[in-house]
Amino acid sequence: MPHIKNALLRFRIIDRALRNNYNPYPTKAMLRAACEEALFGSVDGANICDSTIEKDMFAMKMEHDAPIKYSKRHNGYYYSDPEFSLDEIPLNESDIEAIRFAANTLSQFKDVGMFKQFGFAIDKIVDRVNISTDINDKSIERFVEFETPVSSRGSEFLNPILNAIKAGKVIYFDYESFQTQKRKARKVLPLLLKEYRNRWYLLCYDLVKEGIITYGLDRIYDLQESEEVFRSPISFNPDQFFEHAIGITASNGKPETVVFKADNIAAKYIESQPFHFSQRIVKEGRNRTTFEMKVFISEELIRSLLSYGGELVVLEPELLVGHMIQRVRAMVENYQ
Repeated sequence: MPHIKNALLRFRIIDRALRNNYNPYPTKAMLRAACEEALFGSVDGANICDSTIEKDMFAMKMEHDAPIKYSKRHNGYYYSDPEFSLDEIPLNESDIEAIRFAANTLSQFKDVGMFKQFGFAIDKIVDRVNISTDINDKSIERFVEFETPVSSRGSEFLNPILNAIKAGKVIYFDYESFQTQKRKARKVLPLLLKEYRNRWYLLCYDLVKEGIITYGLDRIYDLQESEEVFRSPISFNPDQFFEHAIGITASNGKPETVVFKADNIAAKYIESQPFHFSQRIVKEGRNRTTFEMKVFISEELIRSLLSYGGELVVLEPELLVGHMIQRVRAMVENYQ
């Protein structure tokens, strides 16, 4: 079974590489390296040979009518039909069995430290497999509906940015501001990719602003990888940087002790899904529960608190109380 699973996974990896507009016309060696890294975590070529990639592409042509061609001009492979994708091909029994195998394997590791952050995604895969042994059963869609995130642009930059982070290389891109709608050139050393509410963000050292800046991948355009390696060490520890943050916004200042109270129904939701790991209950009354947490004052914090409307009241600090009052007054004016 692992042999079949790996072959099917290689088909998907090759398909993705052939559709990558940011690295077109991959060579056989590049396809092999992509499979090596995805399946074995290395690109030393010790596990997959060129003949395996040749057989995979032949099988893709025969079994899935993949329009794979070789370009002498560009010395690499491509799809003659740019709209082709294996993602559009229905799963066969081998695919389904491979998914079951992978899901069962993943479920064994979801509580391991390095994989805990993916536990929710793994659970969703396992849940779908456990709901029905027939993955192609369309009737399931009428009875079970999973949460589907709204996709945003920018995910195509994940791989080149990750490669630049590993190599310590500088990247260039244009960045569009939500406020001005204008694009400006940026030169940065990428440090961390972070997902928040189905959006990807880049934490980087901006070489012009000389500081750690956060950029949303959905507002990045014309990303260019460079061969420039940044030699000066950058002091950046993600755990410390986001220790007091809610969402993607962190600060160089001191965190504040935020105190708020919520009616007992809302308090049950807040207790089950805390705003921050430092959140704790300081008082339980007959009608309201008082919470406390130590966090940075940020837009994400304000929006999270406002999501509970009149069921929640901020008590401290005064700065945050002032922000909440301004937002509430603006909302009232909008409805008058």
